[in-house]
Amino acid sequence: MVKIFIDPGHGGNDPGAVANGLKEKDLTLKIAKKIRDKLQQYQNVQVKLSREGDQTLSLKQRTDMANVWGADAFISIHINAGGGTGFESFVYPNVGQATRNLQNAVHSEVMKTFSGFRDRGKKQANFHVLRETKMSAVLTENGFIDTKKDADFLKSEANLRKIGEAHALGVAKYF
Repeated sequence: MVKIFIDPGHGGNDPGAVANGLKEKDLTLKIAKKIRDKLQQYQNVQVKLSREGDQTLSLKQRTDMANVWGADAFISIHINAGGGTGFESFVYPNVGQATRNLQNAVHSEVMKTFSGFRDRGKKQANFHVLRETKMSAVLTENGFIDTKKDADFLKSEANLRKIGEAHALGVAKYF
């Protein structure tokens, strides 16, 4: 049984980035549920979300849940801000090949959904959710909430479904 832990970023009293009538915490939860729904169609896959609704969780609570559950992969979903455009993914610096393979698989599939958007690259960062998890972990930044083109794309339920399904396909290809 493969165990996939999905972490919709932010939530509760932490909305994340807010712009163009959108809140990061709402978009990340929608995308995470789409990933879960698609992954649950595969046999021998268990999926757990760090949050199922609009609740506040610390970074430590998120990583502790994944570690205690014994997840095989950790996917943290975010929406970027800062005036850019496009998609990027992150892993912890100096990780093993397995984690790089997970990043490559997810990044490749999600970029197909974001065709026409800038590929901001596969990056490394010292983020808590990447550093403190005991399994392969990747964090994705799915467009920029404060850039009109990206925000308009993220306002579409069909596009959110495509983003979620692309994450799921990347995870499936990894395993």
